[in-house]
Amino acid sequence: MYAIIESCGRQYKVTEGDVVFFEKLEVEEGKKVTFDKVILVSNDKKVEVGAPYVKGVKVEGKVVSHGKGKKILVYKYKAKKNYRRTQGHRQPYTKVEITKIKTAEAKVADTAKAETKATAAKPATKKTATKKEA
Repeated sequence: MYAIIESCGRQYKVTEGDVVFFEKLEVEEGKKVTFDKVILVSNDKKVEVGAPYVKGVKVEGKVVSHGKGKKILVYKYKAKKNYRRTQGHRQPYTKVEITKIKTAEAKVADTAKAETKATAAKPATKKTATKKEA
């Protein structure tokens, strides 16, 4: 199962267990992050495409770390004018591990499982009525 999500102005194809580098997110390391702008969800049997987003589908991930990418050199030059400028740039990123893709069907199945566990946990009590003899 995979999903295509939109985050930070880009689209990413993710599956459970993937490690994805997003632009800097304002989330602390070790915290969970939820992406609800899901454009497409595909499991083995069917593909669900949103208009513009698929309803009821969320992708959950865990922030692994923050960092900076490799340095990019920006060089400005004007011919015959003795104008040269060099500038470096390192783009910040957030490393996220995708933990779960929640679909609407899975959400319904999870609530049904929770209800069956709740009913199974309650012991069956037998109430017997006692008759008063007069």
